[in-house]
Amino acid sequence: MTTTERGAATPKPGAPGLSVVVPVSERPSPLDRIYQEFSGPLRDAGFDAEFIFITTPANASLLSALDDLMGQGEPIETGIANASVGETGLLSAGVAMATHDLLLTLPAYPRIEADELPRVVLPVVEGAPMCVARRWPRKDSWLNRAQNRIFHAMVRSLGGRRVRDVACGVRAMRRDVFEALPLYGDFHRFLPLVAMRDGYRVVEVDTVQHPEDRQPRIYSPGVYLRRILDVLGLFFLIRFTEKPLRFFGLVGAGATFAGGLIMLSLLIDRIQGQAIADRPLLLLGALFVVLGVQSIALGLIGEIIVHVNAPRQKGYRLLDADELGELRESVQLRTRDAEAPARPQATASKQSGSEGPPHPLTARGSRR
Repeated sequence: MTTTERGAATPKPGAPGLSVVVPVSERPSPLDRIYQEFSGPLRDAGFDAEFIFITTPANASLLSALDDLMGQGEPIETGIANASVGETGLLSAGVAMATHDLLLTLPAYPRIEADELPRVVLPVVEGAPMCVARRWPRKDSWLNRAQNRIFHAMVRSLGGRRVRDVACGVRAMRRDVFEALPLYGDFHRFLPLVAMRDGYRVVEVDTVQHPEDRQPRIYSPGVYLRRILDVLGLFFLIRFTEKPLRFFGLVGAGATFAGGLIMLSLLIDRIQGQAIADRPLLLLGALFVVLGVQSIALGLIGEIIVHVNAPRQKGYRLLDADELGELRESVQLRTRDAEAPARPQATASKQSGSEGPPHPLTARGSRR
């Protein structure tokens, strides 16, 4: 994760075209106002931006607010999915409609100030695979901030990767990055984390929070339960996608061991002449053993599926030229810091005519 500070956000002359994908699902604001507020700063920054509003049949009537703007020749495209798909499906459909390779995902409700959008797109124009907006400093209610801290604490503890505002939804990326990520269900919320898992560099930009995003928000218990399940799914996706037996085997081994201990204690009681047929522990021990065996069996089936699909899947991604250059710079900095205490000895060896060991990234015959 790379963080950039606030600064000028003026793209270079001849900035590429930009496709802004707006999935219209939950609590949308008036779409014409969304376009008028957020298209201006992108146009002033020099981007040739098209807006794609994609929604489900249940929200199809909301697109009528864009009819006047489309009649005036504004670069707006609309689409309606043929079923009530989630926001991940809407994003995929919107990207399929996009005509540019530079993408910006924008929620259908304000999250950040419109003037901050060019600053989110600029790192991708300069070569970053993905850039996400972070609402900072947070000026909303204490309830929203508490929910945000709890959610991100769960993501960090289970997902193992740190993004300080996963739920913002304002992200810029290249088309090839989005199409390479395995997204389904509600994993659109964790798109930066999935990109980091696949080896892409993610830049995070501090942006000013929109005033409309500062209102207190309380969701139903079902929403909070789904968020917890999504985080657990993210944990499995990041840690055990290619080795499901480790997860299911660990759970199964624990359940089998617990059931075995219960059954062993009952066996000892039965040898000592005590009756065990009417004891609930007998059913509990048998249940643990059966669940443990089934869990291990699921892990084995998962391993078979991964093995069968392994020839068609790549578990790695080669670094491009920009990423390789950044890797070399980081290795050089680490090497320089490690040699800093021994700098007088290095100077003495240079005076004696001896050379130090070659750089690890140039030791394979590449030219310096």
